[in-house]
Amino acid sequence: MSDATLHSTTQDPDDFAVQIADQIESFLVAVTEVAKGDEPGSAVPFLLLEVSQLLLAGGRLGAHEDIVPDERYEPDTGPDADVDELRENLARLLEPIDVYSEVFDPYEPRKAPVPARISDDLSDVITDLRHGMAHYRVGRTSEALWWWQFSYFSNWGSTASAALRALHSILAHIRLDQPLEELDGLDTDQGVGDDTLEFEAGRVMQQEIARPLGMRPGQ
Repeated sequence: MSDATLHSTTQDPDDFAVQIADQIESFLVAVTEVAKGDEPGSAVPFLLLEVSQLLLAGGRLGAHEDIVPDERYEPDTGPDADVDELRENLARLLEPIDVYSEVFDPYEPRKAPVPARISDDLSDVITDLRHGMAHYRVGRTSEALWWWQFSYFSNWGSTASAALRALHSILAHIRLDQPLEELDGLDTDQGVGDDTLEFEAGRVMQQEIARPLGMRPGQ
């Protein structure tokens, strides 16, 4: 979507709300394009870049003073758009390395890691961001900023951060030529014991991710 359709021509491009909305819209468009699967070899580094840039917007929202919407009750934006197709496309695209282990709160001691999926994470983030964007597009700027700030703290900030760590780890293991051990059968439907989980990767990651990126073991 172009700036002409996203913003009023009278809005200052240096305005905080405009900049946040631009970063969020860029993320929404980019991840939707990646999910189409036209360039699978560049999917992981591109997602790493997009999630990193989104978290910059999140950091700005988090550092900002509490945003108060103009209206006492949130106006109805209608049903949220379905993200099941996007989630399924991302899961197919990231299949060798979609599942990873995550600790939800690093300040809760002795919590065992649980399995999560990058495809689920990105879809959940997009749902939160689209909800705020629905307010922004009809001119309810303070409501959009309030929602994006609130949901950053309550959900999409930690979710995007977890996905970023997973994406970073994938590329780090490839670039540093440190293959991960394969984990047979890890899935998000399974219970997890006390042992530290590892990514479902290893040789599969080298074959399906590193080679499309133009890298060979030892590079």
